[in-house]
Parts: sequence; C-alpha cells; structure tokens
Amino acid sequence: MAAQVVVPQLGESVVEARVARWLKKEGDAVAVGDALVELETEKIDLEVNADQAGVLAKIVRQEGEDVKVGEQLALIEVGAAAASAPAAATPAPPEAVTPPVAAAPAGAADGPRATPAARKAAEVHQVDMAQVQGSGDAGRVMRRDVEAAAKPAPVAAAAAAKPAPAPVAPPRPAIVPGSRTEERVRMSKRRLTIARNLVEAQRTAAMLTTFNEVDMTELMALRERRKEQFAKRHGVGIGIASFFVKAAVAALKAFPRLNAEIQGEEMVLKHYYDVGIAVGAEQGLVVPVIRSAEQLSFAGIELAIRDFAARAKSNTLTLEDLKGGSFTITNGGVFGSLLSTPILNPPQVGILGLHKIEDRPVAIKGQVVVRPMMYLALSYDHRIVDGLEAVQFLVKVKEYIEDPGHLLLES
Repeated sequence: MAAQVVVPQLGESVVEARVARWLKKEGDAVAVGDALVELETEKIDLEVNADQAGVLAKIVRQEGEDVKVGEQLALIEVGAAAASAPAAATPAPPEAVTPPVAAAPAGAADGPRATPAARKAAEVHQVDMAQVQGSGDAGRVMRRDVEAAAKPAPVAAAAAAKPAPAPVAPPRPAIVPGSRTEERVRMSKRRLTIARNLVEAQRTAAMLTTFNEVDMTELMALRERRKEQFAKRHGVGIGIASFFVKAAVAALKAFPRLNAEIQGEEMVLKHYYDVGIAVGAEQGLVVPVIRSAEQLSFAGIELAIRDFAARAKSNTLTLEDLKGGSFTITNGGVFGSLLSTPILNPPQVGILGLHKIEDRPVAIKGQVVVRPMMYLALSYDHRIVDGLEAVQFLVKVKEYIEDPGHLLLES
C-alpha cells in the first residue's frame, strides 16, 4: 500500500513553499518520524517527516519547485522497510514539522541532541557528532552544523611564510574578454515576500515619516546604576529596547489610531499591544511579536527579545512567533545607522525606527553641552493617522525616554 507525503499546513496566511532539499532518495527505507524533505517558506524553513514506515517509492516534486499546502510531495510504500533496509538501531527522535522550541533530551547512548537530518549528514560526511557545536535551540545539533564541521579548514601557513611584497602603485586593470562575469541567484521565498510586502506597503499606504531626537543621558545613567542589581534579580541584562517598548505602548494608549489597521472602509482599533521587534536574520528580516507587551515587566520584555534574537540566529523561530502584531519597532542603530525612514509592516499603520546613539553638541539652557543623542523616526499611514498625531506620538515617546522614571512608575 502506498501512502502520500503532502505539504503540511504552514501557518496563518502561508499557503506556498519551495522544495529546498530532499533528505532521502527514492528506494531509501524510512521510519516513522524520519525527516524526508526540507521546505522553504516566506517566514521559516521546516522539515516534513514520515508518518508511516516503509520505503520512499517515488519523489513527485523536485528540488526548487514551488508547492502549495496539501499537494503531494512523494509516495511511501508502507511496510516495505524491513525488506529494503538493513537492521538498524532505534531511530533518533523525530524532529517536529515546525522548528522546535524545545526538544526531548537525547539518551546518553545517542550522543549529542541532534535532528535526524544532522545525524544522517554526520554519517555521510563521517563527522564525529560529539565534536560538533550545536546552533539549534538548547544546543541541538542541526544539519548545517554538521556540514560546517565537515568543511576543511583553510590552509594559511604557506601564505603567511611568504614575505610581503614592497608596495607599488597598482597597475590599471585590463579588461579581458570573458573575465567580467555575472551570477544569477534565485531569491528565497522569504526574500521574495519581503520584496513584495515592501512594494505593496508603499503602493497602498499614504506613508509619511516624521523625525525627532532624544537625549539618552537619563536613561543611560539609570541603566548604569541598576544594571548589576537587575541582572542578579532577573538573570538578564537591561537594554534600551525594553524602555522603548514601554514608551511606545504608553504613547499608543494616548494615540490609539497608531495601533490600528484599515479593513475596507473601517478602522480596527486594537485595545491590546502586540509589538513586533524587527530582527536581522541570515536569510532576511523577520519580525517576531511580543504578545500583550503592556502586561510585561522590563525583565519580561528583555527575556523575550533575547529569546527572539537567539532563535532568529539558529533559524528556530516558529510561524506563531511571527504572525500578527499591531505596531513595530526596528533598531537600525545596532548596525550603525544614524538616520533612516522605516517602511510600514502591513497591515500595521505605524513603525518606530531607532538609531545609533552618538555624542553631539546640543544647546541646553543657553549652554552648549555634549550629550548622547539618538534620532527617532516614525513612519505612519496618513490615511488614518494625521500628521499632528504622529508628531505628538513621537514627542510622547521622547518625553518618556528622557524621563524614564515615568515608565518605572507606570510599570
């Protein structure tokens, strides 16, 4: 009897994926839970596992093809595993279809915690799993970790032994026919989605940006005074992001149309505050969402942001982490950006951009002093947010940051 392997449900609003890589080939024996194929979606990458044991009889969709939810990927000949595969030890625990937040611990006999795809790659490349540092959740070894460990280290000793040549003026390069090459690289599903959403945001919204600057002196002094006590009590450092989340939520309560969206001819005003935090990941920007941020303490916000950053790096964010959101904060300052105009994250109508903290001379009470200053940018949808509201919102954020004691009292 043949069983179909189909594209699983991919989460809210995600209906299409791309076949990234087959982890099994036709004729391979598969056990229940074995990872069969990797799918790439616009938000996350995931593995599809076998739900029946047997032999992978036919691969229907090839690598690079786009597929939709429910479409057939392959056929498994059920019950043929015993005749087609040699006896083997009990297979490793299956990896979930969506990237796991926590995995069951592996037994001592199984070595380090690892995905089935990682164990298979270790066999192929003859890599000792005990020597591989895992980048997944809680140190779980992923396939990419094994492949990275299998790459030979570059040989630099010979080059280092050669004496450096005397500096000379570089010759004018000669253009040799055929030497100026180009490369075509197919965009990932995530990159395509980012491109489509950014163009759509500018096409459908009446997007404007207003700017202000904030004096970070008081906030940075408060952090310096409380950082050791905060870390001992909560097990996490206190950064500036939690202050801006708190300030944004307080300002959104005062100007609720920035926490809304447009549906047809109606405004949907949201009386909860799900704040998206833009995080740069290897495959593109992702925006995980802090749910009900108004109910969280500073420590709760800091822990959520640290968790998002770690899981974005290890590619273990889930679709649940990314869906929804009523307002977004993006911090280009961590990469050195001094000023920018953030683009809306539809269907949201507001996004707050943070930037690099830089010492600048400012006039205070008739005196020129040097203060740590940051530019703020608020992009908003002018269809439902007036310019006066946007300016006042940004002023409110500025007031809370320059006098952070107000945030502590309100928390």
